Amino acid sequence: MANNSYSGVKNSMAEANHDGEFGCTLKELRSLMELRGAEAIGLIGDSYEDVHGLCNRLKTSPVDGLSGQPGDIEKRKTVFGQNLIPPKKPKTFLQLVWEALQDVTLIILEVAAVVSLGLSFYRPPDAEREHCGRAAGGVEDENESEAGWIEGAAILLSVICVVLVTAFNDWSKEKQFRGLQSRIEQEQKFTVVRGGQVIQIPVAEIVVGDVAQIKYGDLLPADGVLIQGNDLKIDESSLTGESDHVKKTHEKDPMMLSGTHVMEGSGKMLVTAVGVNSQTGIIFTLLGTAEDDEEDEEEKKKEKEEKKKQRKIPGAQIPSASYCDCNCRVLSLNTFLSFPAEAKAMDGAAMEMQPLNSDEGGDAEEKKKTGPPKKEKSVLQGKLTKLAVQIGKAGLVMSAITVIILVVLFVVDTFWIQNLPWVKDCTPIYIQFFVKFFIIGVTVLVVAVPEGLPLAVTISLAYSVKKMMKDNNLVRHLDACETMGNATAICSDKTGTLTMNRMTVVQAFIAEKHYKKVPDPEAIPASILDILILGIAVNCAYTTNIMSPEKEGGLPRQVGNKTECALLGFSTDLKRDYHAVRNEIPEEKLYKVYTFNSVRKSMSTVLKMADGSYRMFSKGASEILLKKCSKILTASGEAKVFRPRDRDDMVKKVIEPMASEGLRTICLAYRDFPVSEGEPDWDNENDILTGLTCLSVVGIEDPVRPEVPDAIKKCQRAGITVRMVTGDNINTARAIATKCGILLPGDDFICMDGKEFNRRIRNEKGEIEQERIDKIWPKLRVLARSSPTDKHTLVKGIIDSTVMEQRQVVAVTGDGTNDGPALKKADVGFAMGIAGTDVAKEASDIILTDDNFSSIVKAVMWGRNVYDSISKFLQFQLTVNIVAVIVAFTGACITQDSPLKAVQMLWVNLIMDTFASLALATEPPTEALLLRKPYGRNKPLVSRTMMKNILGQGVFQLITIFTLLFAGERLFDIDNGRNTPLHAPPSEHYTIVFNTFVLMQLFNEINARKIHGERNVFEGIFNNLIFCSIVFGTFIIQIVIVQFGGKPFSCVALTIDQWLWCTFLGFGSLLWGQVISSIPTSRLKFLKSAGHGTQKEEIPDEELDELEDNEEIDHAERELRRGQILWFRGLNRIQTQIRVVNAFRSSISLYEGLEKPESRSSIHNFMNHPEFRIEDSEPHIPLIDDTDAEDDAPTKRNSASPRNTTSSNHLLPEGPKSGTPSAPGSPLHSLETSL
Repeated sequence: MANNSYSGVKNSMAEANHDGEFGCTLKELRSLMELRGAEAIGLIGDSYEDVHGLCNRLKTSPVDGLSGQPGDIEKRKTVFGQNLIPPKKPKTFLQLVWEALQDVTLIILEVAAVVSLGLSFYRPPDAEREHCGRAAGGVEDENESEAGWIEGAAILLSVICVVLVTAFNDWSKEKQFRGLQSRIEQEQKFTVVRGGQVIQIPVAEIVVGDVAQIKYGDLLPADGVLIQGNDLKIDESSLTGESDHVKKTHEKDPMMLSGTHVMEGSGKMLVTAVGVNSQTGIIFTLLGTAEDDEEDEEEKKKEKEEKKKQRKIPGAQIPSASYCDCNCRVLSLNTFLSFPAEAKAMDGAAMEMQPLNSDEGGDAEEKKKTGPPKKEKSVLQGKLTKLAVQIGKAGLVMSAITVIILVVLFVVDTFWIQNLPWVKDCTPIYIQFFVKFFIIGVTVLVVAVPEGLPLAVTISLAYSVKKMMKDNNLVRHLDACETMGNATAICSDKTGTLTMNRMTVVQAFIAEKHYKKVPDPEAIPASILDILILGIAVNCAYTTNIMSPEKEGGLPRQVGNKTECALLGFSTDLKRDYHAVRNEIPEEKLYKVYTFNSVRKSMSTVLKMADGSYRMFSKGASEILLKKCSKILTASGEAKVFRPRDRDDMVKKVIEPMASEGLRTICLAYRDFPVSEGEPDWDNENDILTGLTCLSVVGIEDPVRPEVPDAIKKCQRAGITVRMVTGDNINTARAIATKCGILLPGDDFICMDGKEFNRRIRNEKGEIEQERIDKIWPKLRVLARSSPTDKHTLVKGIIDSTVMEQRQVVAVTGDGTNDGPALKKADVGFAMGIAGTDVAKEASDIILTDDNFSSIVKAVMWGRNVYDSISKFLQFQLTVNIVAVIVAFTGACITQDSPLKAVQMLWVNLIMDTFASLALATEPPTEALLLRKPYGRNKPLVSRTMMKNILGQGVFQLITIFTLLFAGERLFDIDNGRNTPLHAPPSEHYTIVFNTFVLMQLFNEINARKIHGERNVFEGIFNNLIFCSIVFGTFIIQIVIVQFGGKPFSCVALTIDQWLWCTFLGFGSLLWGQVISSIPTSRLKFLKSAGHGTQKEEIPDEELDELEDNEEIDHAERELRRGQILWFRGLNRIQTQIRVVNAFRSSISLYEGLEKPESRSSIHNFMNHPEFRIEDSEPHIPLIDDTDAEDDAPTKRNSASPRNTTSSNHLLPEGPKSGTPSAPGSPLHSLETSL
């Protein structure tokens, strides 16, 4: 299958020409990489003798790598392909326009406008016009009556405007994400050997024949064959679905696959396949081509049905074959989320189109398989969705009432008061009136539904993400940046985040003497010094190096593991060259390496000596390694016995003093295995790692970053607790925590180590208990010598805790592979961009490109700013909504015509939705944001202060508008604009009303910049150029519309006097804003807040069960679902009872003739009206096995559409064969209940 789908790959075409160049073809290498284990070893043996033979065929050296000449590299790219997976094409602008047109309210408007257009050309004979009632007659001017078509055309035009603006926003959003992808792509580098030099190159530059160095935490960027490995273990679950780590050796399995993670060890591999020819690339291309494959679709459908059945039948196991197959398809997406980001870009849409969804496409897919606890929607998203649904419902009700009142008034007036008969010729005129009323109703709905909300959220997030790049935060999941604003706790690593991660040895204990600074080489016995230098040189990873400084007089560059760099630097300080030792003993000559991992907390390397004996060097955490030492070297160079009490002495006199100065203590030791004892059993680690001889204990300093104490102070002031979670010993951790300001003298906070922590949180059976964690975490500030599991337990414990009235929102930093679970569990995971492993980066939400704690504080600031921007926008939007809806509604009831015409409403809608969201969502953050406590999950979006502003401004605007509406003609001495006939010319009266309304919104937009009741609304207004230009631009356009808009906008040019009055009344909102802010909110008891988050407790159990299938709790869905369930129940019962009666009458089987599940989707469609749905502006991108999207397009349009109650019925067989219990909500189920 793989081979045919590649017939179109360009690279295969190039094969033929270059066959002579290399000793093997692309096809051979591809078929080699498809084999595993013994088969692969057999094929390598048969075809190439061994890996070195393969290296010769590919014209590369296993030691020095490729020459690195540009010509050679290009040739390899031509023959074997580039290490790129071509990204999916972005949506074209026209596609985006088409998507924007799918909005239901817009469609209704378009239809209404077309009907209105058509009818406006109909002229009844003049004689009859009088018979059609007062409203129809009275237009003397012939030209005016001919201009009836203008309104319909103008509505169409405004719809086009709205659509273009929406599409443009989507397009620019997509463009920004492409930029983000390429940024992530450039970040990704990998270590290869070229021309004998170890260099780092971008992943996309790797070619076939490269010799790549792999180490713990790497994500393999290409396929390859192992040349040499130490203790290598790979996690291949992303390709095979097997969670056990696979050991890689020459003898058993040398095949390294792209997209898999190195979980332990290090080594070198020869790259044999890149890009679309690598294993992950093949899967990606299958995904790409599968879209056109009909058979594939069928297969997937069957698979999906299978899965659904399994989900329904309790305890059913998924057959391993199909599980593996799914994994091959889906999980590879996940591995690629942070690997060469082209892959991510391949379905860029997964990230682009669901800016608020908690995880990118691939991730969500994987979650379904593994089924961890559901992730709640992001805080903001939950609140917004709920609010949007509530506003939408209110808008729908108002618009319906408006239409009904207009129609009733017209009918009563025409046929009852004027007592006119219905004349056939007048029908089109009446219909024209009804269409006009309908258009007014729809425009009320358009104004009421806040479709600007998703836009504001997207703009605000996209803007923040862009700016956060400059603050060294690379955001991978959009909602992380908003969640960060709600963070209440940060669990931070010590090394590299709080400290500079530039380590140097500053103290040493060698030959029974404690040196407070690096000793003079002459002071150390030569025999000890030789062993020490040999041990440091071979027992540090060969990928770790000290390089010459980049600038003259700068510090030497440290490459690789920083602790090892400190030791190599120590050997240089002792005037010895570790390079010489490494040249003498290259990595291939090391007999065995036990690499460092979080369980061992040490690393050991075994050398085979000339006489056949073995010598093992070890280094590791001092208190752990000293327990394994039975001897220690004395000043004479002899080894003497080292008893437990000597060890206790050493801990007290050497290790604790070093640790209390904030130094990390490392013990260096060795052990000889004489020839007489024969070769030991290397796999039995416990026996090997005992009876060591202690060489030295060194104290390594890692200075605190100068900006950290200040950043931590800011966090504490902002109500965020900072906890340090580190693998270092407790004294070192305590000393650093005090320097950072996490611990302050006189506080009663707890510091504990991992052992003590585990002892306290587990019961007698060894199970973790939440109550026990709850007793510890509120006071815990430092957790030392912690394992990754401890970190995960702590994070989970804090998140699940119910001690505080607010649920804690936890951010976690991590850099190691084993931090993955904690980063995933946290609300926001920060990975280190420099020191972080690929695995950590992939599990994270935000990458800190400078590894600096103070960047986290910036992220908090941006997060809070996003939240505030949305609140500002809401404050503005709700004021306009309330006023416009009430004006249209009362105006319609009293004057039988909306004072704000359809086109004017659309313009207001454009100002308040699109432009205001742009203006208010791009406010830059200020330090003041860090002076308040976090909002938390249940703080309402619209606070009481905001409600006061909204209602206050609403009252002012309504009084002004109604005064103008009912007394304007007297105040301005102009003609009355009320009760005009159908196609009457626009009046000055209504133009003034419209103009004043818009100007009040403009000035209120300035008010909306402050939401906490501040008086100075102009503060920092010129820092935001976008805001100024939008307000100014809107004003100019408004002048143009009023002066030159004419009939389409129902406007008349106004005089200077009238303009000044309108502007003065608009300016009144600023003055009134000051009055409102003088009233204390606490006095206004009647004020309610709106837009609360949903508490989990509020969700009834049955609903929670129903939601189990969805990986997110969607609050809007629940709101809609309740109504939907009632509809279904009612309809089901009626239908079923009718059928039961019929069934008994005709004495046929009960179940025959029960409706098929599909036939009911119409109600579902109606109940699922997209106009309320905040997700509506983000079209649903089908995930890989989302096959239903094709067969049930209308109902599945929303990414979050409720798992409709009908879909469960697909599981029911259609006859009485059914052995499965009937699904709730199905006809059978309600039949049972009603019987």
